[in-house]
Amino acid sequence: MLLMAALTYGAGTLVFAHLTGEAAVSRAMAAGRTSLGNELTDFGSSLSDTPYIVALTAVTAIVLRLVLRRWRESIFLIAAVWSQSLVFLATTNVVGRHRPPVPHLDEAPPTSSFPSGHVSAAVAFYCGVALVLTTHVRNRALRVMIWALSAAAPLAVGFSRVYRGMHFVTDVLWGLLLGIGCVVMAARAILYARRAPGGQRSRARPSSSR
Repeated sequence: MLLMAALTYGAGTLVFAHLTGEAAVSRAMAAGRTSLGNELTDFGSSLSDTPYIVALTAVTAIVLRLVLRRWRESIFLIAAVWSQSLVFLATTNVVGRHRPPVPHLDEAPPTSSFPSGHVSAAVAFYCGVALVLTTHVRNRALRVMIWALSAAAPLAVGFSRVYRGMHFVTDVLWGLLLGIGCVVMAARAILYARRAPGGQRSRARPSSSR
């Protein structure tokens, strides 16, 4: 997490200082807004609004505990979601990037534009859930469908945030990387870790349900 925070701060400082041409993309998106697009992106952005992600994470963690009768998957999901949140909160105000210079369709939170917390949260939750589900699903077509839906959610959130004038493109891209990093970190530390003989931790995939 410390490494991801350092990389996020470094990337944010670099982007803030040198990538000034992104405003043109935001202006082009704002100029092409339509009433239908506004409605669709309002829904897309809401897929990872903080209250929803917190509630969905809590409910999903409880369901996983009841269904699987163990805590590993629940703790993994909570760790993935909250680790990205902690990295985001530790870096966003330090970077201090302003929101795009276009009309904002959502109320701007007190955090800065870089990185996109909506996108990193969407990756951590939806892809975290997909990782848990696909370790217990044998059918390949169903696995592909689960991952396709889970990947579509962060992409929809990212597009919606740029469309609605809340983030630059690089904010979204780094949010994707941050979310992926937190899912991988939590998976290696929790989901794929087990006690080996002698009490030491070893890496192993959980067995799939048959």
